[in-house]
Amino acid sequence: MRFTRRGECCSLCPAGTGVISECGPQNTKCQSCQDGVTFSDSEGLSACRACARCPPGIPQLARCTLTQDTHCDCGEGFFLWRDGNSTEGRCAPCSVCERGEGVTRLCGAAGNTECQPCPPGTYSEVRSTTQTCTPCSRCGDDEVNIRPCQPNSDTLCMREYSHSSPLTREQLCDQGREPGGGGGGTLMCVCVCVCGVCVCVSWKSFQQKKALGKARAGELNNVAEGEKLHSDSGVFLDSHSLQDSQPSKGSKRDSKQDTRLYINLPPHRQEELEKLLEEGSGRSWRQLGGALGYEPERLDVFGRGLDPVHTLLTDWSQQDGSTLGLLCSALARIERHDVARALTAPTQGLSVV
Repeated sequence: MRFTRRGECCSLCPAGTGVISECGPQNTKCQSCQDGVTFSDSEGLSACRACARCPPGIPQLARCTLTQDTHCDCGEGFFLWRDGNSTEGRCAPCSVCERGEGVTRLCGAAGNTECQPCPPGTYSEVRSTTQTCTPCSRCGDDEVNIRPCQPNSDTLCMREYSHSSPLTREQLCDQGREPGGGGGGTLMCVCVCVCGVCVCVSWKSFQQKKALGKARAGELNNVAEGEKLHSDSGVFLDSHSLQDSQPSKGSKRDSKQDTRLYINLPPHRQEELEKLLEEGSGRSWRQLGGALGYEPERLDVFGRGLDPVHTLLTDWSQQDGSTLGLLCSALARIERHDVARALTAPTQGLSVV
């Protein structure tokens, strides 16, 4: 907001007009742009801009008017870019909205992609040129909120583990027993009950693994910004290169300095490490959680699930700095050197005894 010397608000020039006398001693003075020569696509306190010219060989889709610039057919994934008020336009790649951002304007003839941070209650988990922010999910009444919704990830829910069944075995048998049935009916009822319990446990475990799968499959993008190239056709290209951070075969690592992320371990290695922790005293995962900085209340929430070891490591892997070196240090503090050795062992050397 700008004001005149008298304290009055400066008037904005509407679209199709531009400033010819800036706001100062007197209010803003505006003048209509020249059709096909200059334009102004929004109200403001700036002068009309010169119309752009399409690059050589690029067809024109729409001529420049008082309220819009020239539209050129740069093709899918490109837009007309120009440096400041220069009339020479070039086709450049559309910008990508990062995780935690949503698209507010699609890239195309009207201009580049426009992004905005996802507001509270929404999220975006992918880099995209088309996706808007998505409303956050809500956990059900029978689920535990493991991780609240964040701008770059949805709510993470897990089915709450109940230690008591709604009906006892005797009640189930009474409901399933036929009148006048003998011992054979009772045996059949017991078999049905056992099968039902197995199915229930398997289903709960499947639902929990499904809910946490998204967190385990976190995406990491380590793409270096490429150097922009252009040709006589007026089309810019981005060259990107991936940085290989893996060590050469046979190289040795100091576990304390191992900067590899836990989330990048293959799923089967993560499962083997979880089994090693489960084979401990039964409280190893709680001790590990404390060594990793978790509060007891948070660990109590994990303990209400069917697989607290998996839940703990999955949640921790989403945090910044969740490296193998940090995990090895925590394992050493709780005297689980066997798990630390397995963690840093070569892929072919990792086994669960």
